[in-house]
Amino acid sequence: MEALTEKYNDLMKLGDPRTRDWFLMASPIPSTLICLLYVLAIIVGMRAMQNRQAMGLRYPMIVYNFCMVALSGYLVFEFLASGWLAGYSLGCQPVDYSNSPQATRMARACYLFYFSKFIELADTVFFVLRKKFNQVSFLHVFHHAIMPASWWFGVYFVPGGFGTFHAMLNSFIHFLMYMYYGLAAAGYTVWWKRYMTKMQIGQFLLVTVHSCQLFFIPCNYPIVFAWWILSYAVIFLILFANFYVKAYAAGRRLQQQQQKQNGHQNGAHSKERLAHAVSNGNGKKAE
Repeated sequence: MEALTEKYNDLMKLGDPRTRDWFLMASPIPSTLICLLYVLAIIVGMRAMQNRQAMGLRYPMIVYNFCMVALSGYLVFEFLASGWLAGYSLGCQPVDYSNSPQATRMARACYLFYFSKFIELADTVFFVLRKKFNQVSFLHVFHHAIMPASWWFGVYFVPGGFGTFHAMLNSFIHFLMYMYYGLAAAGYTVWWKRYMTKMQIGQFLLVTVHSCQLFFIPCNYPIVFAWWILSYAVIFLILFANFYVKAYAAGRRLQQQQQKQNGHQNGAHSKERLAHAVSNGNGKKAE
């Protein structure tokens, strides 16, 4: 036990001194506990809502989603301004651990991104209170539960550099996603709804390609985080692709069923019209 404690303390000493004193950053335990409590709260909440009337929550959803649009847009701007449009390379990009204004700004952007993942847990709360249980899927809960705990390590050890590429992409996708949710809650039709899953799949494809290059080029960036990012990208790529295939297949089955029903109805109407015409013809002859 003492050996494990000593190794843990040695590992914690490798953290970025700029971020280790920030709120929730002293240890990974608080972030992990919050994520575990989130999963427990969802299970309890779904059972509690099972026999209750669904809540509307239209106006709270509009406010929440547009606040998230503003936050996601701000994060995209910060990642671009502090790195990706300020000298960062799409190849090897080490972390700048200095106290320069640009490096500090990037570290704060990483911390805000990490903190935003806790705020996004409210997505599931809205689903549960509105009894949209079909949207509380394994993919949804797994994605929301693992990101805050995972990003603690990113902010503590590597707040900047190569690993912020996927955070920037994710913030952009969330900007579009929350814009869709906000407009939909307000009663507007959004044209890019049908492309959201494809854009998320494209996001993980880009992150996979971007991460893989670090295994073939020398770079002063911890390779363990490249593996970490790649693992997440591949897992979420598989999960989102599976969701898309199932949703697409279900959509095609529904369309085929509707076409068959329409065909049967049209056939029935044709028979009725033919029978009506024959009866009218017979009536005329009888007269």
